[in-house]
Amino acid sequence: MTERSLDHNQGNFAETKIVPVILSGGSGSRLWPVSRGSYPKQFWPLLTDKTLLQETALRGQNAGLSAPIVVCNAEHRFIIAEQLREAGIADARIVLEPVGRNSAPAIAAAAFLVAEQDPDAVLWIMAADAAITDANALRTALQSAVSAANAGRIVTFGMKPTKPETGYGYIERGDEIAGIPNVYSVAQFVEKPNAEKAQALVADGRYLWNSGMFVAQARTFLSETEAYEPQVYENVRRSVAERHTDMDFERLDAASFSAAPDISVDYAIAERTKLAAVVPGDFGWSDIGSWDALWELSPKDEDGNATYGDVFLDRAKNCYVRSDGIVATVAGVEDLIVVVTQDAVMVSHRDRAQDVKHMVARLTKAGRKEALTHNRNYRPWGFYEGLIQGDRFQVKRIVVDPNQKLSLQKHFHRAEHWVVVEGTAIVTRDDEKHMVRENESIYLPLGAVHRLENPGKIPLTLIEVQSGPYLGEDDIVRIEDVYSRS
Repeated sequence: MTERSLDHNQGNFAETKIVPVILSGGSGSRLWPVSRGSYPKQFWPLLTDKTLLQETALRGQNAGLSAPIVVCNAEHRFIIAEQLREAGIADARIVLEPVGRNSAPAIAAAAFLVAEQDPDAVLWIMAADAAITDANALRTALQSAVSAANAGRIVTFGMKPTKPETGYGYIERGDEIAGIPNVYSVAQFVEKPNAEKAQALVADGRYLWNSGMFVAQARTFLSETEAYEPQVYENVRRSVAERHTDMDFERLDAASFSAAPDISVDYAIAERTKLAAVVPGDFGWSDIGSWDALWELSPKDEDGNATYGDVFLDRAKNCYVRSDGIVATVAGVEDLIVVVTQDAVMVSHRDRAQDVKHMVARLTKAGRKEALTHNRNYRPWGFYEGLIQGDRFQVKRIVVDPNQKLSLQKHFHRAEHWVVVEGTAIVTRDDEKHMVRENESIYLPLGAVHRLENPGKIPLTLIEVQSGPYLGEDDIVRIEDVYSRS
C-alpha cells in the first residue's frame, strides 16, 4: 500500500511515500542527572506525559506517514520497543547499530533500507530528543520540504532565532528557489558561535538555527553519500546487505558498519553538497540541549518558576526545580536550576546550564557510576534498583513485567535471597521449579543455576538480598537467555 504524504504544490495528500527516520543516539549529558548514557533524555517525559521519543514518533503517525525507522544502539532496543508500543506505534522498524558511527552512517543505513523497496521515497530525518510545539506550522514547513526533496534537493529546517544562542549551529539563507515557495538555497553553514558572533548573526536577519532535521529522497541521499563519502556508502551498504533479524530488530553487520568513518551528516553531506536547501520555520523547535532550554519551554508560576515532582518553593524566582525522588525545597534564590534524582543532586545557575556536561566529564574521570548509569537500571524483562548497600551485602528491588523472565544464570561470588512482595514468581533452582507467592521467599546458594519468571498478568515485585565478597553485575554467567544477551 502506498502511504499518503504531504504535497505542497497540490496543497493536500498525494501518492508520495514519506518515511520518518528517527536517530536515537547520544547521552544528553547536558541534562544530567536525569539524562545519562544508560537512559538518555529521549526516554524521559520532560514536557508532557509522553517521552521525547514517543512525541517524535507520533509526529509522523499523526500526519498519516509511513511507519518510522528508528536507528539506535543495541543496549536501548527493548526500551525503544516498549515505548513505541505504549504510544500505539506497532510497525516501526528498529535498526541496531553495532557501534556508534555518528549520524551520516546511521542515516545511510536507513536510506539503503528504504531504497530496497522505493528509492524515490522521501526520508524525514530527525533526532529522537527534540521538542516541537506547533504541529500545524511544522506541517506547512514539511509540505515545502517534501516538494523540494521531490525536486532532488536535500532540505533542512532553519529555525527563526529568538535570541543569540551559542548552543546551535546556524544556516545562512540564500535566494529563494524558483518554483518552490518558502524554500531557499543554503549560502553557508556556520559552526556554533561565541556570544558576540551569535548576536551579529541574529541581528543580520539572514541566519537561522540549524535544527538538524533533513528531508530528502533515499536515492538522492545515497548518491550524495557515494560522491562525498564513498567509504561510508560502501561499508554501510554491506552492513545493510548482510544484516540479520534478531527478534523484532534488524542488526546491521558489525564488521562492515564498524569500518565506516565516524562522521556527522553535516560534515559528510550538508556542508559539501550543491543540493542543500533550507525551509525557514517557526514551529517552536528546541533540541532541549540544556536545563535552561527546558525552563523556557515549561509552564511557569507567577514568579517565573517551573517545577516538576515533589517540590516546595518560598520566595524563589525564575528557577527550574525538578525532583524525581525525595522532596526538594528551594527558598530565597533566583535563576537557579535544581534537579534531584534518587542518587544525585545538581545545582547550577541558569546562565551556566550548558556547563553541566563539564561536571559529567569530571565524574566520569573520577570513575563515578552516577555519570553514566541511574540507580534504576532497565532490562528487557523490567528493571531493578538498589536500595541499600553495605560491606558484603546489598538489597535491591526487582520488577519483572508480565510473561517475562530473566536469563538462566549462576554466580561465583554471591548468594541471593528473594522475597516476593507482589505477584507470583516461578523460580528455577538447579533441577527444581518453585512457585513463590506474595510474602513467600526462596534462597539461592552460591553457584546455584537459577532463573526468575513472571507467569502472571501483573508486574512481579520482589526484594533481593545479595551476600558475598563481590557483588558486581559482571558476576553473572548466562547459560540461556531469551533476549540474546551474552
